[in-house]
Amino acid sequence: MGAPAFERGPTGVALLDDTIPVNLAHTIADHGHREALVSRHQGIRWTYEEFGRRVTDLAKSLMEAGLEKGDRLGLWSPNYAEWTLVQYATAEIGVILVNINPSYRTHELAYALQQSGCRWVIAAPDFKSSHYVEMIADVSDDCPDLEHAVCFWTEEWNELADGSEVVTDDELDARRRSLHPDDPINIQYTSGTTGFPKGATLTHRNILNNGYFTARLQGFTAADRLCIPVPFYHCFGMVMGNLGCTSHGATMVIPNDAFDPGSVLETVQDERCTALYGVPTMFIAELAHPDFDSFDLSSLRTGVMAGSPCPVEVMKQCVDRMHMSEVTICYGMTETSPVSISTRLLPVVTSRQV
Repeated sequence: MGAPAFERGPTGVALLDDTIPVNLAHTIADHGHREALVSRHQGIRWTYEEFGRRVTDLAKSLMEAGLEKGDRLGLWSPNYAEWTLVQYATAEIGVILVNINPSYRTHELAYALQQSGCRWVIAAPDFKSSHYVEMIADVSDDCPDLEHAVCFWTEEWNELADGSEVVTDDELDARRRSLHPDDPINIQYTSGTTGFPKGATLTHRNILNNGYFTARLQGFTAADRLCIPVPFYHCFGMVMGNLGCTSHGATMVIPNDAFDPGSVLETVQDERCTALYGVPTMFIAELAHPDFDSFDLSSLRTGVMAGSPCPVEVMKQCVDRMHMSEVTICYGMTETSPVSISTRLLPVVTSRQV
């Protein structure tokens, strides 16, 4: 029997020893005037100061509603600005976010809610042919832990988003101080190719550091603007994308609720995005768009291609035709938060890193 395989990367930069809310507070203090989030399909632009206020308001409302540290809250929605508010508001109060795939059918939804023990679920009203309101009602009797469901843009959602007059700043601060970097804060369901989907439980330390270092290896600074067409329910979107941005003061840019190559190209052009994420088929679709040559993508510098084997020819086209001279490839698993291995930039490029 051979020796076990072992690989150790550079250790010159220490891991972040913060919770997600502590890290976000540092970013807001340093970059409050900068854009935190742009949601093109919703016409939304929030600075970090405004994003922070909205996160705080929602966190207080969830506390007033009785959600405690360690409770599970399911989030079932495609990519909207509200998705990010729920992601960060639950982290503020120690509620474990359970990511639910927008394409799930009722039996898959019921399994995820049952297996994770969700007390609440927050959802979009519908997506494509799926009517989430009716689907949640259909499974509620089979999910004994599920107490409440709220849909975006309803009166109840608007009340939650407006904040609480009952929960004080001191009470929210006390909840934040009770959190630890090693507390579980997220459950991600894997594909389930070998049976039922597996719920991988991840901590603040897991996902905050993964987002931070994935972005750091791309040379991210507060000046970067990341176009995120990959889904938030997956680590690629919410960890490598959202947490990668907020841990550096960069801007999250949402092109659409679901992938559309034309909207991605238009978003990169109009928002002057410096980075773009995607799986190989996304980049292939963008490169094959009939109007590709009419888009100005010269602002692009870097990004990540991941999720499946990355064809050499596609990588070359990303560099030559999309100006992504510093594009990286990542490999990992949901259970590793997700990135385990990433290509590195040349030393001349990494001088941009902070």
